[in-house]
Amino acid sequence: MNKYFLIIVTFAILLFLGCSEDTIEADVFGSISGVVTAEDTNEPLNNVKISTSPASNTVFTNEEGKFSISNVLVNSYSVEAELDNYNTEFEGVEVLEGLTSEVAIELVLSNTGNGAPSTPVLLNPVDGSVNQLLEIEFAWNSIDPEDDELSYTIQLRNGSTNEMEEFQIVGDTTYTVNNLSLETNYFWQVSAKDELNESVSSEISSFTTFSAQNNPFLFIKRIDGNSVVFSGANSDEVNETTDANVLQLTDESKNSFRPKRNNNVGKIAFLRTIGGENQIFTMSLAGANEQQITSTVPVAGFRQESIQFTWAENGQKFYYPNFDKLYAINNDGSGLSQIYQTNDGSLISDVAVSSFNPDTIILKTNDVDGYNVRVFAISQSSGQLLYTVLENQLGAVSGIDVTANMDKVLYARDVSGSENGDYRIFTSRIFEYNVNTQETSVVETEVIAGENDLFPSYSPDEGRIILTRVLNNQGAIPSIYLAFLNDSDDNDELFTNALMPDWE
Repeated sequence: MNKYFLIIVTFAILLFLGCSEDTIEADVFGSISGVVTAEDTNEPLNNVKISTSPASNTVFTNEEGKFSISNVLVNSYSVEAELDNYNTEFEGVEVLEGLTSEVAIELVLSNTGNGAPSTPVLLNPVDGSVNQLLEIEFAWNSIDPEDDELSYTIQLRNGSTNEMEEFQIVGDTTYTVNNLSLETNYFWQVSAKDELNESVSSEISSFTTFSAQNNPFLFIKRIDGNSVVFSGANSDEVNETTDANVLQLTDESKNSFRPKRNNNVGKIAFLRTIGGENQIFTMSLAGANEQQITSTVPVAGFRQESIQFTWAENGQKFYYPNFDKLYAINNDGSGLSQIYQTNDGSLISDVAVSSFNPDTIILKTNDVDGYNVRVFAISQSSGQLLYTVLENQLGAVSGIDVTANMDKVLYARDVSGSENGDYRIFTSRIFEYNVNTQETSVVETEVIAGENDLFPSYSPDEGRIILTRVLNNQGAIPSIYLAFLNDSDDNDELFTNALMPDWE
């Protein structure tokens, strides 16, 4: 019996000692500290509510986004960060005895209650529009219900090449794109996005850029010492004031001038200086496929800026001067022939013909100083003089043109009568000669004292003329004007810093 009693007492003592050890073990603690920032800006967030699971203490971040929780029992915790307008975030952390565990939390803006922007409405260019310029200001509209700042993406696809371009815009609802391609169909779409919502996209719209065929005017501009050929459109037809649809056609590193268009063959002819000589070239209406026509006999005469040539025989030939001789050449460079020579050695400076009467050629001649001008008509077949338009007048004469039925001849003459070594023109005015009545009349324009009207030519409908207007001082900048023959008060400036106009 004593034996069993001893065993029971021993077991009870061991049990008591084990229970006593559990109750006297001390709790151990660590701490948690951290920072809360905005995910999109990385800026610290103030007054963020910080709590843990399992529960410990609840604290709030300061202005630096920092927080600290002390006396946290050693354990594994999930730290919770809450702030209005942000998604609640959780971050795991292990608390160790006597140590501070660091945690960094990024909060993402919540889109709860924040509406997406409206679907963009495309305003310009209008869907399906044609003859658009090669520089376009795209315009659209989109509204955000909370007035959030919106960012936009324009996608622009070239319908010919399928090349896609993207343009990023913040805030603005307009954006200008230049260097578009001629005669090309484009497709465009705008996407709008705020900071919280997915982007919304507009419908796809299309437009077509203008064709060079629609640019009836040719002219030159001076660039870095060279003449460069351009085309352009009537300002009234494209809602522009001046310089409408201006398109550069020749390389500015080459001297190219006196452009002349022929619609029968769909080409532009022009003069280009090659090795000190002026040669006739042709190109497409868009400025491609250049071809040299003349070579052995260049275009030559008095002053490069005064000399002219012409298309002939419905675009199949060219007539051009070489000093005192007039030549014809086929539009492919073959068939060169001399068709006329002055009998007094005077220089041929200008030539004009009509497709309705191919046998009659109008010529302008002058001496080596540019004066003693004659304008007259000859028969190509016989070489005989048909009639004289102008002679025995002092002063310079610039440009000649003729109506389709050869009943009127247009030219400009310096009425000041000045003849000087610098070939300076002081008071150039436009005149029209009536072949039937043999009378000459002044074409009234809005030109004023101190200005010159130069190199006039008829419009295709022959009711208007196009001309170069420039102040008479040296180095003045010229412009091209459109004038109505029967309305002296209706002159429109078409192109600035431009000269040598042609209109077909």
